[in-house]
Amino acid sequence: MNRYCDAALGHPDHGPYHDREYGFPQSDETVLFERLSLEIFQAGLSWLIVLRKRDTLHRAFSGFVVDPVAAYGAEDVARLLADAGIIRNRRKIDAIIENARRVAALRTTHGSFAAWIAAHHPRPLDQWIKLFRATFVFTGPEVVKEFLMSLGYLPGAHRADCPTYAQIAAHHPPWMDE
Repeated sequence: MNRYCDAALGHPDHGPYHDREYGFPQSDETVLFERLSLEIFQAGLSWLIVLRKRDTLHRAFSGFVVDPVAAYGAEDVARLLADAGIIRNRRKIDAIIENARRVAALRTTHGSFAAWIAAHHPRPLDQWIKLFRATFVFTGPEVVKEFLMSLGYLPGAHRADCPTYAQIAAHHPPWMDE
């Protein structure tokens, strides 16, 4: 039973994300990197905090465009740690920067981040977690699960009676093709 469908209904922050993004298939590198980064920022916090800081995080991390973030150095880390508008956790900030470098490297081995994900689909969640931990940093079980659900690679983002479920089904998310 997905309670997010109930909690998001009419909520000013959860509603738009639930209705327009959560569970919809994506392949754009920037969207994928942002979604992974937001899930990392959410670890140990509420999703509402992340959604409310999303615009500031987006600005602080160069729109989550991979190459600029991958090029961040010590000055950028200092800038981010001083930015009261974002989630200022050094381990998470370092992970976002390192993961940008790793996403960029996937272009060489797989052509894109989306192609890397697609090449490993389908697989059970425990294997996804092992794969992500071998490829990225700060990717625990909940980060991986929510990231993949948010992109339609795992079921469970919405209840079958949620109006958004029908919209997502029309896009044929990968988990429906298993």
